[in-house]
Amino acid sequence: MTKVGIIGGSFDPIHSGHLITANFVLEQRRLHKIIFIPCNISPHKTQVVAAENNHRLEMVKLAIDNNPHFECSDLEIQKGGISYTVETLKELKNKFDEIELIIGYDNLVTFDKWKDPDEIIKIAKLIVLRRSIGSRDIHTNKYYGEAIYVDTPIIEISSSEIRERVLKNLPIDYLVPEAVKKYIYKFNLYR
Repeated sequence: MTKVGIIGGSFDPIHSGHLITANFVLEQRRLHKIIFIPCNISPHKTQVVAAENNHRLEMVKLAIDNNPHFECSDLEIQKGGISYTVETLKELKNKFDEIELIIGYDNLVTFDKWKDPDEIIKIAKLIVLRRSIGSRDIHTNKYYGEAIYVDTPIIEISSSEIRERVLKNLPIDYLVPEAVKKYIYKFNLYR
C-alpha cells in the first residue's frame, strides 16, 4: 500500500526548513515518500512569486536530489493558472492508496477559506505541523478536529527572508542547500 505525503507551496526558494520538517513527517507518519509540488500561482499569494516557475522547480529538484524518499512534481506548473490543492489531490488520488496533505499550522488557521476544504479532507488526511500557539492563533474552525498534528522542530526560516538576504548581498549559507545557493547565484535570482 503506497502512502505518500504532499507538500505544496511557492518554494521561492525551497529552504532547509522545508526539508527538515518534511523528513520528520516522513519518519513519524511512516510515509513511502513525500512529493513536493511547486504551485503555478498560489491562490493566497497571487502577486508574490519572485522567481520564474522553471527556476523554482529546478531548485526543488536540486534540494531533494540526495533523498530517495523525496520527489518533485510539476503537476501544478504544467496545469497553469491558479493552483488549487483540491484539484491537485483529485488528480493524484487514483495513483496512490493513501495521501496525506502536509500543511503548516498557519494554513490550518485559514483552511476553512481554501477551495473545497471538505472535499480535500475526503481525499487526503490533513497533517498539520504543530507550532507553539500564540495569541493570534486562538481562532479555530471545524477542521482543527479533523487534523492529525505532528511535532516537528520549529525552524524560523522563511523564503521571503532568504530573498531579502540575497537582495542585500548577505550570505544564505545553511538556510538553503548548497546546490540551491549555487543555483540562485548562477541565475542571479532575487536581485
